[in-house]
Amino acid sequence: MSQAKRKPPAKPKMTSKVRKKPAAKGKSFPIEYSIILTTTLCLLALGVVMVFSASSTTSLLGDSGDGAFYLKRTALYGIFGLLALRVLSVNGINILRPLTLPLMGVSIFLLVAVMVPGVGIEVNGAKRWIGAGLFQIQPSEVAKIALILYGAQLLATRPNMTRSIRDMGPFLAAVALISLLVVMEPDLGTAMVACFAAAAMLVVAGARMRDLGVLAAAIGAVIMLAILIEPYRMERLTGFLNPGADPSGAGFQANQAQIALGSGGFFGVGLGESLQKAFYLPEAHTDMIAAVVGEELGLMGIAMVVGLFGLFGYAGLQTARKARDPYAKLLAAGLTSLIVIQAVINLFAVLGLAPLTGVPLPFVSYGNSSLLTLLAAVGVLLNIARAPGARLRVVSGDRSTTTQSRSSGRRNSRARSARAGSRRRATG
Repeated sequence: MSQAKRKPPAKPKMTSKVRKKPAAKGKSFPIEYSIILTTTLCLLALGVVMVFSASSTTSLLGDSGDGAFYLKRTALYGIFGLLALRVLSVNGINILRPLTLPLMGVSIFLLVAVMVPGVGIEVNGAKRWIGAGLFQIQPSEVAKIALILYGAQLLATRPNMTRSIRDMGPFLAAVALISLLVVMEPDLGTAMVACFAAAAMLVVAGARMRDLGVLAAAIGAVIMLAILIEPYRMERLTGFLNPGADPSGAGFQANQAQIALGSGGFFGVGLGESLQKAFYLPEAHTDMIAAVVGEELGLMGIAMVVGLFGLFGYAGLQTARKARDPYAKLLAAGLTSLIVIQAVINLFAVLGLAPLTGVPLPFVSYGNSSLLTLLAAVGVLLNIARAPGARLRVVSGDRSTTTQSRSSGRRNSRARSARAGSRRRATG
């Protein structure tokens, strides 16, 4: 039998195939971005719950008659703040950097206007608010952010400013003016926060420790003078040094805070079960809200708050360290220091480690202006954290550094091409 001839294997057809592009993956952000956003949202959620818990009893039995009065306002301004955070997290630097000088001017104008009779709203002997009804703002909160923006702009464009105290004059003059206007409201605590945040920016900018020591001594002398000339500040200092000397007067608030913290123990008495918030602890939903957290959630609650602010500070400073652009680096360091320093001052006062200053706990205490401006500040910080290695367009003279680097790159490439051509002609 003849075997059938095997057919040769068919040659593969030469067809051109188009390689499919891989599916676009979701954009991933650095870990610092996630930490900053997560800690902020956790603190904000805790703040909403604790403001309602700390204020429901007093507001229900007070003039408003509505147990959710402060909760509604916190939720409303929290929504506005989250919208600002979202917008600024995408394009915050490009939006705010051109507005630095106008924002600084508006802040100074509002700080002056708030002290004009009939314009500023007086509460407990202090004129710190301006506006009407639901829409009241605290100009000092806006001024803090404006000062950080101005400092970052000034120190980034004039890096030699930190060589001496005299060279720092323009920035120190702005810090002194803002602080003086805030102290006149009076609000010494907010002025201290602004000064400490400005000092942190000077450290990042490369100021000498000797100059910073001189500035710290000068600021300390001014603070002591401000305490001595105001009787209520002197009472707070004596109440801190010896709270048992006048338990129903200067030491009353500090003693009530200690009672609240001691009653909470390790795990707390339970959410909503605080007794000190019911007309015993003054300003339970604002300056002293950490005491309510300690009573209802115990040591674990205070540790959680401290841990969240610690993570926030770590991620913010890491963002500043990784930023390649001087402006972004200074701005990230300033905003992070502003929030963390304010938290430290508040917690130290509640825990009895520092005199009472009236500074709210960021994102947790009730305060519409504070909540709105600090959430906006976090949005700018997130904008820097999205791409910490990116070079920003910093204008210097008539040309930008970006344009200069591109032109130098083109010159270098032309020079390399010319050298290669001459070698070819020589060998040919």
